[in-house]
Amino acid sequence: MSDQLSLLTPEPADAVSLAQYAERAYLEYALSVVKGRALPDVCDGAKPVQRRILYAMQRMGLGHAAGVPKAVKSARVVGDVLGRFHPHGDQAAYDALVRMAQDFAQRYPLIDGQGNFGSRDGDSAAAMRYTEARLAPIARLLLDEIDEGTVDFVPNYDGSTEEPRQLPARLPFALLNGASGIAVGLATEIPSHNLAEVAAAAVALIRNDKLSDTEFYALIPGPDYPGGGQIISPASAIQAAYASGRGSLKVRARWRIEELARGQWQLVVDELPPGTSSQAVLEDIEELTNPKLKAGKKTLSAEQTQLKAKLLAVLDAVRDESSKDAAVRLVFEPKSRTQDRAEFAQLLLAHTRLETSASINLTSVGLDGRPTQKSLRQMLAEWLAFRHTTVQRRTRHRLDRVLDRIHVLEGRQLVLLNIDEVIHIIRTAEEPRAALIARFALSERQADDILDIRLRQLARLEAIKIEQELTALRADAQRLQDVLDSPASLRRLLIKEIEADAKQHGDARRTLIQPAERAVAEHKVLDEPVTVVVSLNGWVRALKGHEIAPESLTFKAGDGLYGCFACRSIDALYVLGSRGRAYSVAVALLPGGRGDGQPITSLIDLEPGTRAAHYMAGAAEQAVLLAGTGGFGLLAELGDLASRQRAGKAFLSLDEGDVPLPPAPLAEGHDQVACLSLSGRLLVFALADLKRQSAGGRGLTLMQVDAKDPLVSVATCAEALRVQGSGRGGKPKDEVLKGAGLAGHQGQRARKGHKLAGWVKPMRVSAP
Repeated sequence: MSDQLSLLTPEPADAVSLAQYAERAYLEYALSVVKGRALPDVCDGAKPVQRRILYAMQRMGLGHAAGVPKAVKSARVVGDVLGRFHPHGDQAAYDALVRMAQDFAQRYPLIDGQGNFGSRDGDSAAAMRYTEARLAPIARLLLDEIDEGTVDFVPNYDGSTEEPRQLPARLPFALLNGASGIAVGLATEIPSHNLAEVAAAAVALIRNDKLSDTEFYALIPGPDYPGGGQIISPASAIQAAYASGRGSLKVRARWRIEELARGQWQLVVDELPPGTSSQAVLEDIEELTNPKLKAGKKTLSAEQTQLKAKLLAVLDAVRDESSKDAAVRLVFEPKSRTQDRAEFAQLLLAHTRLETSASINLTSVGLDGRPTQKSLRQMLAEWLAFRHTTVQRRTRHRLDRVLDRIHVLEGRQLVLLNIDEVIHIIRTAEEPRAALIARFALSERQADDILDIRLRQLARLEAIKIEQELTALRADAQRLQDVLDSPASLRRLLIKEIEADAKQHGDARRTLIQPAERAVAEHKVLDEPVTVVVSLNGWVRALKGHEIAPESLTFKAGDGLYGCFACRSIDALYVLGSRGRAYSVAVALLPGGRGDGQPITSLIDLEPGTRAAHYMAGAAEQAVLLAGTGGFGLLAELGDLASRQRAGKAFLSLDEGDVPLPPAPLAEGHDQVACLSLSGRLLVFALADLKRQSAGGRGLTLMQVDAKDPLVSVATCAEALRVQGSGRGGKPKDEVLKGAGLAGHQGQRARKGHKLAGWVKPMRVSAP
């Protein structure tokens, strides 16, 4: 029936499938977000809303071309922008206006805001009806040439007027002020740079487009953030990020020591990294000194407790003394004047946002209209190409105006030479315009000008002025034509204008570039012998010394001993989860004393649905054999299992239904591997058949087993092997195999092995 209906109603020729329509619609939406909202244009460094705000303010007379303008209500600017150019929400337009006025958000603010325009601590700006705005002097570098034919204009959203496709930027504002934005599948994070450095690099590229990377990066050594700070990444890391267009830099606050009376001192921070505020640093300090319980936890973790005690031991007070006189002033007072100053600063940098990362993602809309990730050199080169075209168009526009003026003045000059005849023609001719054109071979433009001329312009003195003006205009025309005809003249003009703008608006670098080691909180631990005690229920503790009698240990009701591990206080406790995930906890962080210890779940974040299966404490270089009941295993060092994250890391890969076996330590002289199955089969093979897998994984097949007869124990040994389990009558049995007894079970790796004679249920193998 459906086939018959389809024959009766054929599909239109332009019909598309739902998938094709959805794909096309989503791509159109993505493109509109990328180019219409989120990404800046490499030519003028502005997003559409920013461009429209600046252009609207210039049309409103808020520029500096005619002196210092009076600021107007921000609501008036937003209303004009929405009504003429930007049919979106007023808050979005106002937020963009506010950002262009914030000196802590932009290196060179384009708008001079009056009133509350927010703060670096995250305070929002006052409502648009309370604030006032006008264009900053530097904004003229974006707008001064807009009426000189430099850029294309396109219809606005309703076709009632026109708006510029781009602004004729005299400097590369995409690099000066940077930009950040998130689009559909794309994002950008362009840092701000110093105007004088960028201008110098632009001039160098104009003079030599084959400029070496070494010379180029010497001119632009790195970002220059509005809030200053210090970039501690090495020059190679900065250059690599610039070359690829993506990277991350380490940035820290700048601080100084203020000496006080009686030998006291305090640490004062007066410059912060980008994206960091005084309030954020205070929140970090509050979280460290007054930590909150983590979700699902009943007590503070050992790290939280230790860090709290460590910070309170050295920090007496912290104050935010920021004001209009000092944009940032954070004061940290130490507990004692004898406190090591470098260690004090290192502790603050390591645990707060006084040191952070700043990302670089040089994605922008290029000259071809496509959003792409570019290198720093490509961005500057594309702007130079845009500026080259802009100056050419401006020169041609100015030349056309000069030639038009010369044409008009030449007509007036002719009139003054024949003034009486011209007056007679105008008085007597029925069509004076046509008569003048016929008599003096004038153009229509010249004839119209003569008919519109005022009588006082016919004075004798006027002829002298016309001649002087013509002389000057012809010189200008020759100069402009030379710029159009000569690439060398055009380059000289570009350099001259860039250097003049840099001299007028350039300033000193704010961000210090000085490589330094990343701040790491060092926890000094006394190296001493300790014994780590682990219970069956996962309670852990560390007792001093190695002379610990297991029978003297006490546990909670229903709990017992899992194992005692003799190690050093500088070692770590390693935990193997039931799905093969590895976790590590520094032995120094384990609770001591006579109590029952602390549950391991408060020190690590176990993977949901799993449990802590096995434990081992020791030095990082201790070699171990890890295996699962499925018969696969690998060699590793305990340090390979270490992870900085409480959530650990995936290490031993297990098949569905398999579980990990207790780790088997390798002792010196061990050259054999022993594998025991549930049915009592034993296989012994050479340790050399295995290899170390520091990244973990599934490993190699140790012994051929199956679901009904899984692997139950593994060990390494030399010339003897201990087997433990039960014999006849269920009595415990402990036997050491050596010589011929051990040789009877030796074979190749991945074989089945041979049954142990005289055993009912062997359970464990180990080195004697």
